[in-house]
Amino acid sequence: MPIHANVVIIGAGPAGLFQVFELGLLDIHAHVVDALPRVGGQCAELYPEKPIYDIPAFPVIDAQELVDRLVQQIKPFKAEFYLSQTVTELKRRSDGRFTLRTSAGTEFDTACVIIAAGLGAFQPRKLRTPGAADFEGRNVHYRIKQPENFAGKDILILGGGDSALDWTLELQDKVRSLTLVHRRPDYRAQPTSVKKMKALAKTGAIREFQGMAREIMVEDGVFGGLRVADEEDTMHDIHADHVCVFWGLTPNLGPIADWGLDIEKRQVLVDTEKFQTSERGIFAVGDINTYPGKKKLILSGFHEAALAAFAVRQHLEPDKRVFLQYTTTSPIMHRRLGLEEDEK
Repeated sequence: MPIHANVVIIGAGPAGLFQVFELGLLDIHAHVVDALPRVGGQCAELYPEKPIYDIPAFPVIDAQELVDRLVQQIKPFKAEFYLSQTVTELKRRSDGRFTLRTSAGTEFDTACVIIAAGLGAFQPRKLRTPGAADFEGRNVHYRIKQPENFAGKDILILGGGDSALDWTLELQDKVRSLTLVHRRPDYRAQPTSVKKMKALAKTGAIREFQGMAREIMVEDGVFGGLRVADEEDTMHDIHADHVCVFWGLTPNLGPIADWGLDIEKRQVLVDTEKFQTSERGIFAVGDINTYPGKKKLILSGFHEAALAAFAVRQHLEPDKRVFLQYTTTSPIMHRRLGLEEDEK
């Protein structure tokens, strides 16, 4: 039998997890589907140790710690998670509700759907040089879960975005040597990060190199680094124990693209009052959505989740007013948060 639900959230990253919280405050129980085997989305899967500096009240917090705190925050609401499965079908029924099916055969009969799928079904852009796949997970990495394993090693980082620069700054004083390779002198990362990296390169703490990876260096089956071509196509051997590739993700909306939603540049269009898509009852929060002035920040996803929750409540009970109540003073909020026993 289908699982009867008021709302199904697609995606268990930070935006999806905070969506559970905002729905819970309005007494709406959430079911959450995610393709990954654990919650956390990109934060947990790609850069759990990455420091994040723009979460309110936290001068710095690791990505995994942010996920852990969000999980702790939503415990009172007892959300149900369906992990390691993707949504394969979403259809509106004649009564206005939706039938949602997953790759694991789970079926929902739900009133609302909230898409919080980040970049969709994402894969890191991989190093395509011959032989790179043979060393994936051993010497060639697309995410860093245990940076302590790189201590005292020669590290080569490929990329020019925030992840590449963040890990360059994070690892430079923990490894034996670090070389940052980017295809051009201009970087897409935050200017402050680029400035810090340039200062380190000037002192010789790290090496900065402009070029393109062309070959894997292997001797007697042992990984030795990369052969990199500079702008004049001259080859340079860069020895390394490990190569970390941060060329970003290849976004793929997957089945979402077939749901009849208005889409612009692989992102789902929403309004900024309800964060509802072009289909009534389907909402989208976080990096998956777009609207005028959209900024792809975790804190933006938190804001969107709050407004989407109120819109879902209104959708479920259109004849009732939805009142804003403050968690600081509202007895109803305290009861939903499980604080009544503490107060006694």
